[in-house]
Amino acid sequence: MLKITSLLFALIMLSGCVLTKVVTVPMRVTGAIISIVPVVGDGIDAAIDETADVIDAIPI
Repeated sequence: MLKITSLLFALIMLSGCVLTKVVTVPMRVTGAIISIVPVVGDGIDAAIDETADVIDAIPI
């Protein structure tokens, strides 16, 4: 019973981490693509990256 409970707990903790990555990876890719745009691209990329960092920090 302890093994099943431990496995279930690990899966729940892992799913939260994977859930935030599913949201933030497309954001980071979009920011990297936008950073190619001259003058404004780097600022937009930095803002998107900061937002993705905040989302990654959410303890789901």
